[in-house]
Amino acid sequence: MTKNNYLFPFIMITSLFFMWGFVHNLDPILIPHLKKSFSLSTLQASLVDSAVFIAYFIMALPAGFLMKKYGYKTGIIMGLLLFAIGSFLFIPAANTQSYFFFLFALFIIACGLTILETAANPYASLLGPPESSSFRLNFAQSFNGLAATLAPIIGAKIILTKGYSEAELSSMTDSARQIALASEASTVKMPYFILGSIILVIAVIFFFLKLPEIKETKEQEGEKTGIIHALKHRHLSWAVVAQFFYVGAQVCVFSFFILYATKAAGIDEQKAAQYAGYGMGMAFMIGRFFGTFLMKFIKPDRLLAIYALINVMLCVVAIMSGGTVALYAVIGIAFFMSIMFPTIFSLGIKDLGKDTKFGSSLIIMSIVGGAILPPVMGYISDETHNIQTGYIIPLICFVVVFLFGLNGHKVIKRTSYE
Repeated sequence: MTKNNYLFPFIMITSLFFMWGFVHNLDPILIPHLKKSFSLSTLQASLVDSAVFIAYFIMALPAGFLMKKYGYKTGIIMGLLLFAIGSFLFIPAANTQSYFFFLFALFIIACGLTILETAANPYASLLGPPESSSFRLNFAQSFNGLAATLAPIIGAKIILTKGYSEAELSSMTDSARQIALASEASTVKMPYFILGSIILVIAVIFFFLKLPEIKETKEQEGEKTGIIHALKHRHLSWAVVAQFFYVGAQVCVFSFFILYATKAAGIDEQKAAQYAGYGMGMAFMIGRFFGTFLMKFIKPDRLLAIYALINVMLCVVAIMSGGTVALYAVIGIAFFMSIMFPTIFSLGIKDLGKDTKFGSSLIIMSIVGGAILPPVMGYISDETHNIQTGYIIPLICFVVVFLFGLNGHKVIKRTSYE
């Protein structure tokens, strides 16, 4: 397969990074929106993230088996269809005014995203020379960063209505309050209907698109493979742990940003959403492109360790400071964590051979960190009545990523993995 034959498939795969980045970055808008609509605590609101990332844990291995049996293209189409179905389920969820229905719809979307990420991350990494895999994957993931910029800005204008204050709601009769909250909850229907429709169109395009299937070599065909066998690669096991903590940190930082900004800096939700888009999202996007550029001169593992160490220090600032200093510290965290997911992923699947698809599944499975760690941060925030204290969780996470970049990524060559 020539370089030109890889180009259009790579472009289409890159579009998937944008789409799942967009829906993921609507979650920070959904959390304060549903928190208000259903009068939830911070811990209860964090179940939005739990519903999403539990799906990654449940679906990652089935996604790997699906890819192993039917290939990347089938996996991508299946993922897109589940993505679309989950988006359409937001309509009955809003109509029934059920928080758990919203969580179920998010779970279905995330099942689709799990399959998409299990397919698209290694596919982007393998579509070209092995020595540039980290560069290629970071470039594709940069469009995930573009989505992180646009989603909060667009989502805030469509979903985050000014609505009623707590005082106004408490002064209403039960029936009037129910009507008011139903009106707020319904603002999600149109954006998710449009999103689901776009995803269906993309699924149709992929159905007719001819994608090159990445084949194992004859040497690889004779190798043993399996989940346990894949985990015998030390650097893969490290990557699974590092990705668990990284995704937990990313979700904590992004999903609680609007709540953090309103408390630490004393600004309203609309202004906080602008900071989330123009600040956090833009920093994340620029960080991806800039980090990809730096990888031409600095080894990915070394850059990963440096960025993780900087984020440990920024977490300390986020905990100890207030006002705009605290906001800019968190925006800085977004910049420096931007390269972490694709870099951990590409380093984790390096030299796995026939274990690559299972290795990909295991790393995607570790995204369950995004389900487990945000409720811990939410619990700490509720108990201390200070969301800034909760930043001890991202701090610990970045320490683990630093250790992976420092030593855990190293591939130990063995003659066989028996």
